[in-house]
Amino acid sequence: YYTYQRVTDENPNFKRGGEVVLPAEDVLHIPGLGFDGLIGYSPIAMARNAVGMTLACEEYGASFFANGARPGGVLQHPGVLKDPAKLRESWQAVYGGAANTGKVAVLEEGMTYQQIGIPPEEAQFLETRKFQVDEIARLYRIPPHMVGDLDKSSFSNIEQQSLEFVKYTLNPWVVRWEQALQKSLLLPEERKRYFIRFNVDGLLRGDYQSRMQGYAVGRQNGWLSANDIREMEDMNPIPAEEGGDTYLINGNMTKLRDAGLFAKPTDAGQ
Repeated sequence: YYTYQRVTDENPNFKRGGEVVLPAEDVLHIPGLGFDGLIGYSPIAMARNAVGMTLACEEYGASFFANGARPGGVLQHPGVLKDPAKLRESWQAVYGGAANTGKVAVLEEGMTYQQIGIPPEEAQFLETRKFQVDEIARLYRIPPHMVGDLDKSSFSNIEQQSLEFVKYTLNPWVVRWEQALQKSLLLPEERKRYFIRFNVDGLLRGDYQSRMQGYAVGRQNGWLSANDIREMEDMNPIPAEEGGDTYLINGNMTKLRDAGLFAKPTDAGQ
């Protein structure tokens, strides 16, 4: 059985926040990453430190630029200040924030300003942000170019990365969904006649030139008809009477044992 905590009160028969128990036959359960085959774990929960670092970078960048793109610092006074809080407030009001960027500070009574914050370039802020993009994409096994990171992508490897995404990321989930749906929706007798499949062939297509070369090989060697090819290209079939379902083979090909048979001289020819 499965239990879950209610977070809405749409059904008046259940109290908000109450626990609901459901039998297994009423639940389509497709677990993710786990260790016992029963409970799946959220990628965000498993990689919470990586996600937390990404959020911290976002907050740091927003705070830094909101402060006029200036790191923090301290005001040093040679003597003893009577009201340091008032000085801090007045300094922040005059020189703090993006709206006050570029103003010239005037220091009195021998005060000096000393920077204590780390500039973004020393903290490798941009490098960290770029790395976190790859880190989050890695959690879900998504190629970087699919989330807009094209630094290491090219026309030659994007297609291969896209095919690997289907093969190594989507396909494991597709198999889980197919198995769960077939088990939950079909009776044992129905499973002998029907099956559930997700068609991802369209995502596995190569570039146009590679597809045409592959179709030509299949067509010339007799294992693809014109309609077979047109179906894979989502095109309407050619009527059977016009040869759409005809399988052709190269006339120059023959069995190995028959090679040279027609070239043997006959008695009449001698």
